[in-house]
Amino acid sequence: MSRKFFGTDGVRGRVGVEPITPEFAMRLGFAAGKVLVAGKIGDTHPAVLIGKDTRISGYMLESAIQAGLSAAGVDVHLTGPLPTPAIAYLTRALRLSAGIVISASHNPYDDNGIKFFGAGGVKLPDEVEAKIEALVGKPLECVDSKDLGKAWRVADAGGRYIEFCKGTFPADLDLKGLKIVVDSANGAAYQIAAHVFHELGADVVSVGNHPNGLNINEGCGATYTQAVQKAVLDSGADFGIALDGDGDRLIMCDSQGEIYDGDRLLYIIASFRHEEGILDGGVVGTLMSNLGLETALKNLGVPFSRSKVGDRYVQEMLKQKRWVLGGEGSGHILCLDRHTTGDGIISALQVLQAVLQGGRSLSEWCADLEVYPQVLVNVQVAKSFDFRESLTIQAALVEAEVELGGMGRVLLRPSGTEPVLRVMVEARDSTIAERWAGRLAELVSQAAAA
Repeated sequence: MSRKFFGTDGVRGRVGVEPITPEFAMRLGFAAGKVLVAGKIGDTHPAVLIGKDTRISGYMLESAIQAGLSAAGVDVHLTGPLPTPAIAYLTRALRLSAGIVISASHNPYDDNGIKFFGAGGVKLPDEVEAKIEALVGKPLECVDSKDLGKAWRVADAGGRYIEFCKGTFPADLDLKGLKIVVDSANGAAYQIAAHVFHELGADVVSVGNHPNGLNINEGCGATYTQAVQKAVLDSGADFGIALDGDGDRLIMCDSQGEIYDGDRLLYIIASFRHEEGILDGGVVGTLMSNLGLETALKNLGVPFSRSKVGDRYVQEMLKQKRWVLGGEGSGHILCLDRHTTGDGIISALQVLQAVLQGGRSLSEWCADLEVYPQVLVNVQVAKSFDFRESLTIQAALVEAEVELGGMGRVLLRPSGTEPVLRVMVEARDSTIAERWAGRLAELVSQAAAA
């Protein structure tokens, strides 16, 4: 699919610059509504759930999307700030036609985005996004007044989601005796995450839970782990849990402040399930997943496959293979036997289950996982730039692969959310990874400027 507006995770960009404008949001809401109306059965109105994170621009975009949906004859249910996976859950639980999340995830506050879930609480497939894109540029024709959509506030949406999260944890297990720092990134989980762990018995220290519309992900959360590290060390906590702005990513740390990214957490969950005989297939990572993860899982006899980057593609491959566990190093972890999408809170509970029932610390679970040094450089390029057309870059890639000799990887890929080409080099020797990442990034920059 040729994408004009949709990236790997919906539509995203700088607020006030198309496509993140009130006018576009209204047209997108109308287009999405028309696609939903086309599939409706009988005379009932399709109904859509809208949630958001804590960005100040969420108010503006929420109103615009709601107006577009109403104009198309679609009813709207509003939740206010809630994590992305909560919208997926409630869309399914309330039997609604779709869910919409207004969030730019881990990005700063002056970015925002719009992403969709289908009726089953899973992200929309490419072909449905293509239908929506095709209608965005068409004139907005309001339905008759009698057919306009209505709007409601969902009562106790947060409470419902808290109970859902708790229900994914074994009923005979609790977190009593544990002190846990929960960093909500001043984002969508600020009224949710701490309650889940507290109600399961933990002594919770909350940080990143005072959003003001402008401080989401700022010096906190999964993309700034120094905050959770400091809070854990200062409070003498057993664990730190850091979420991102919309609550679908997870990074953890132990009592010593050591950080565990998505690859290591995925390995812990997979190892525990494999040991217990409940893994149910293999594990899906992405092209960016650490080679050490793949090697360690294969040493356990656990199959491992790589999808394109993006949790939606991890999910697609899991469904194709009929597996349930996958994720990304960034902290998106999918446990499809627990939820239909990646969920930072539920992933943390799965890790804690492994620690408590397996009787091992995070570091002990990861003892056999050798994480290869991975260097990532983002190079600004035009959207039309194709590195495959540069013979110089292609020759350098071949040279790098020969030197790495199977003990590392090189990956060049366009970002799905930013105008950059990501250059990733992975090797057992960090100096080799740094050297090749720098050289390839320089060649990309030169070719892009030519």
